[in-house]
Formats: sequence, C-alpha cells, structure tokens
Amino acid sequence: MSEPVGPSLDVWLAEAKREASAADVGMYLCHNGVVRSYSRDGRPVDGMDLAVDRERLEELLTTARMMQGVSIVRAWINEGYLEVGDDIMYVLVGGDIRPNVIEALTALVSMIKSEVVTETEHRPGA
Repeated sequence: MSEPVGPSLDVWLAEAKREASAADVGMYLCHNGVVRSYSRDGRPVDGMDLAVDRERLEELLTTARMMQGVSIVRAWINEGYLEVGDDIMYVLVGGDIRPNVIEALTALVSMIKSEVVTETEHRPGA
C-alpha cells in the first residue's frame, strides 16, 4: 500500500461546515473507495491502473450540486498505478435530510464509476 495522497476528510468536513450553505445541511455522507485484493468476479488483484476524466468529473459535481436537498459536494480521485489498499476516491455530500443525501451520494459515486474513471486491474503473476 502506498502512502496516502488524498485529502483529509476531517479538513473537508471542517471546510464544508464553514461554507455559507452549511446552514442548510443536516448531514454529511462520505465515500472512500479502496483497491481490493479481488475483482467483482472474485479473481485475485494485486493493483490497478486508474485513469480519470477530470472534465467529466467537474460536470458531474455540478450536476450533483443541483440534486434535491444537496448543498455541498466534493470529490477527489486518485490516478495512476494503485496498489491493494490504496484510496481510489473520496466523495463528500452534505444536504438537508438523509434520503436526499443518500440518493445523491449513491448517484454521484455510480456516475463517477461509469463515466469518469477507467480501471485496468492487474492480476498476480500476469
């Protein structure tokens, strides 16, 4: 596992709570995607190459900010070769009530996975 290179969630939360829109926030949810030692089909993985479409990410963050009840959105995505245990991404969503924030976080992470990142898994011994 490589040294952490991503943002501090504590810092993100502190910054978000100082924003003007924080007065409308009733909860924050965070997602931290991490490289697993196996793929979705159960095959072993020892790392991955991750590419990011930064322009599309910005578009999706703008879209997420327009979702019902959402006030605060942040995302960071790692890039390059990642080892098992390395952070793939952090996503933070702050909004009014739990159903709106859960829906927004779920939708944003799904869109990032399908439209922003390209993952190429490395198999042991390959």
